[in-house]
Amino acid sequence: MKRVSLIALAAVLLAPPALAAEPGAHITGIGGVFVTSQDPRALAKWYHDVLGIALEPWGGAILRYDAPGHPPMALWNAMPENSDEIAPSHRDFMINFAVDDLDAYVARLKAKGVAIVKVEADKTGKFAWILDPDGTKIELWQAVTQ
Repeated sequence: MKRVSLIALAAVLLAPPALAAEPGAHITGIGGVFVTSQDPRALAKWYHDVLGIALEPWGGAILRYDAPGHPPMALWNAMPENSDEIAPSHRDFMINFAVDDLDAYVARLKAKGVAIVKVEADKTGKFAWILDPDGTKIELWQAVTQ
């Protein structure tokens, strides 16, 4: 995995905010992740049953930035089409979820029969990758605590 661009981006995001080049109207963070599926209800059920994401009555989830242990940022990164960062998924994106205890989370996923694509660590934290039922790669990340 090529983590260099993500590490550099994390370093930039964790640095004190710089003054904006232009006044007014700035992006403040990720407002949502929206995916398409041939069976959205079944996919939402899988995210609830397997990943433990609490679903709202309208069918989606609200993931709060102020959750205990959540890193103080979200990353966005454009990658080349031929990047292996998202493989083995054939989707055009990958979802990264921050977790508070990667080892326990991976153990829970294995107990539910979820195949773990890979687990590794670097200076930004510990990572594990899985695929959802639609083949979307999900990156689970436990940030290094400071």
